[in-house]
Amino acid sequence: MKKIKAAILLCVVLLGLTACNGNQNSAQGTEEVTYRTDVSTEDLKAAVTEVLGEDYWPSYALNEEEIENLLGLTTDFYEEFTAEMPMISTNVDTLMIIKAKEGKTADVEKAVTKYREMLINDTFQYPMNIGKIQASEIAVYENYVCFVQLGADTMNAAEQGDDAVIAHCREANDKALNAIFTKLTAK
Repeated sequence: MKKIKAAILLCVVLLGLTACNGNQNSAQGTEEVTYRTDVSTEDLKAAVTEVLGEDYWPSYALNEEEIENLLGLTTDFYEEFTAEMPMISTNVDTLMIIKAKEGKTADVEKAVTKYREMLINDTFQYPMNIGKIQASEIAVYENYVCFVQLGADTMNAAEQGDDAVIAHCREANDKALNAIFTKLTAK
């Protein structure tokens, strides 16, 4: 019975993610979205931290050198960025918002995608973090490339199994991406 409830919960969350994702405009034929380009990455992070509250766990701000080491991106690729991850390696909650320079969005997205794939495929992780990594997402809004790997405390979800942890983390990621999308489309 618990597995059936978890499967139903996962389906509901996945349907909600599909309906709420900021990239739905072209896939579902709805009106075209116009994104603002004057929003700082810090303002976008503030929108995420506001919506997640105590469930926002990244605590260490990365600098330019660390972004270059982690993603291979130099200042030639971006105008600005905000990137935070945990100070302690037992937690993997991460938020990266990179405002790419003109013509560099695809390059930035490729670097972030490579980083995400490395996390999923090539790193040893604590079992409690596997669901967060599997649920991580990348979203591109005009020239803003966003990586969300959030979920805060997954202990309650873990009692229901791996699918429940992934669903829990996807819900947190969805809240973060919706906050960013809303901020970038606000007039």
